[in-house]
Amino acid sequence: MNVDDLSGRWALVTGAASGIGRATALALARRGADLVICDIDEAGLDTVRGEIEALGRAVLARAVDVADREQMRAFAETVHAEIPAVDILVNNAGVAVSATFVDTTLEDWDWILGINLVGVIHGCHFFVPRMIERGAGGHVVNISSTAGYFAVGTMSAYSATKFAVRGMSEAMRGELAVHGIGVTAVCPGIIDTPIVGKMRVRGGDEQENRRLAVQAFSRRAYSPERLAQGILKAIRKNKVVAPITPEARLFWWIVRWCPWLAHWMNRRGSARVAREAEEAERVAG
Repeated sequence: MNVDDLSGRWALVTGAASGIGRATALALARRGADLVICDIDEAGLDTVRGEIEALGRAVLARAVDVADREQMRAFAETVHAEIPAVDILVNNAGVAVSATFVDTTLEDWDWILGINLVGVIHGCHFFVPRMIERGAGGHVVNISSTAGYFAVGTMSAYSATKFAVRGMSEAMRGELAVHGIGVTAVCPGIIDTPIVGKMRVRGGDEQENRRLAVQAFSRRAYSPERLAQGILKAIRKNKVVAPITPEARLFWWIVRWCPWLAHWMNRRGSARVAREAEEAERVAG
């Protein structure tokens, strides 16, 4: 798809109130697209709506929980009452859980699966059929992660959702190609976004672990705006899987060509976390 001039096109971005979603929505608007945006953060959504309107683009914004089937159904009905179909669908809304499998609660699983996986399913279920019916092609972007191909022992729930999103995207790609609709699984690496500060952390000093994670992501300083440009490039090239950051591309290479190294790195990282947890318990005791 030509993303240099998106005039007359409509793009939908979930989780658009901040981070990658906001940056992607604005990048699309700057290329001429009109926007449909949603998020549970109404205040943030209103701010982004104003930013898009300031660029001279039309925007339809709704407070929606992507994990809620009926909310997404109603949202789709509202959108399709205004336009026949979207041209670009970006399923971005996501959350994170930092915990070993043993420390991850069933409530954590419900939460992260509902947003990271079911939310993507809902987006595709309610918007892709209209793209097919219209017969004008388009593109679907599902946000996966480096953790969607490089498993991390301390983020088993997060990895499970992101592996699933990547797998679903690759399966959909073959199905939708005959309709002229591209599908890309975008796999960011370490991006400085609010998701880190809001993630659920289990085990050890949870507050300190979250602080250190936020600090590390901030220090990496790879902005959502840079990632948004990578997403546009992936759409233009119709990539199957798009690792965006340098570390994402490095791990993609490792997984494809040196899987033994990926497993060794995972084991080593998990062992380090276990040692740190034991030391923390010893100090606390």
